[in-house]
Amino acid sequence: MKTGLVYDPIYLKHDTGAHVENSQRLVATMALLEESKLLDKLTIISPRAATHEELSLVHSDHHISRVQSTSARGGGWLDGDTFASPDSYEVALYAAGGALNAVDAVMKGEVSNAFALVRPPGHHATRDQAMGFCLFNNIAIAAKYAIEKYNVERILIADFDVHHGNATEDTFYSDPNVLYFSTHQYPHYPGTGAITDDGEGEGKGANVNVPMPAYCGDAEYLRVYNEILAPIARRFKPQLMLASAGYDAHWADMLSMMELSVEGYGDIVAVIKRLAEELCQGKLLISLEGGYHLKAMPLSLRATLEVLSESPRSPDPIGKPPGDMKPYNMDSLLEQVAARHGLR
Repeated sequence: MKTGLVYDPIYLKHDTGAHVENSQRLVATMALLEESKLLDKLTIISPRAATHEELSLVHSDHHISRVQSTSARGGGWLDGDTFASPDSYEVALYAAGGALNAVDAVMKGEVSNAFALVRPPGHHATRDQAMGFCLFNNIAIAAKYAIEKYNVERILIADFDVHHGNATEDTFYSDPNVLYFSTHQYPHYPGTGAITDDGEGEGKGANVNVPMPAYCGDAEYLRVYNEILAPIARRFKPQLMLASAGYDAHWADMLSMMELSVEGYGDIVAVIKRLAEELCQGKLLISLEGGYHLKAMPLSLRATLEVLSESPRSPDPIGKPPGDMKPYNMDSLLEQVAARHGLR
């Protein structure tokens, strides 16, 4: 079992200053991986710059040019919360290209699975617009690349960021060959991701949203992944699995009101990994999206890598959320999603 890790110090050059999505996210994560000796067990995958042609699999020329020109003139805001620094265009090329090199490593059998520890994140970046801290949609570009280069006919993307991946959904909304699955706090930014948004045309049914209310935690998430994702994945039979990893549903994260723990993240990834092993020879790439608490995010990401590499899982020094929140009754929500997608 080899687990690949995409990382390069170039990702620190996307300088967002005091913005919540900043380089310290990766600095803290790499420090923890080195301290815990987990880094020694991983196969480092060097990134490369994605080409214009590869970006164009998902994004318009206008969008690519706007990000490039904004960086070239010294940086600036691309929307109300998405910033580009002078180096951000180049860094974003390496974020997308890092995911592509990970696809290559997984598809060629050089590693069993891989994690792309990259920034800027991507799942909110639409064809024509940077938004939600995202410049280019790394996971969507990776999916399109796998289809183009390796003739993959069925890809499943699981998105466990606390925010709905609106742009990934948009990219594949009418595509029957890419099944997009998302768990997200609802209603929450960006306001998309209703149960009824289930694809269109030939892609009808290949878009699965599980909009979860605030304060859902480990038990609620695990039910969704076991009772909804698992049967849908088995029916779809993916040849490659991708995942957008957002660690902002952790109870300590300031950008959400969810109650996941570090252990809960490990359990979610364990379900996804088991499905990949069962359905597509373990071919799995996970790419970083959100997660902004500088202790919870590195710990949750370490738990992810421990699961992927089949390493012993470390104790969680943060633990469960404080207080005595009663479990949310998920029965009605799960019934609605299951009925919408023919699981009942």
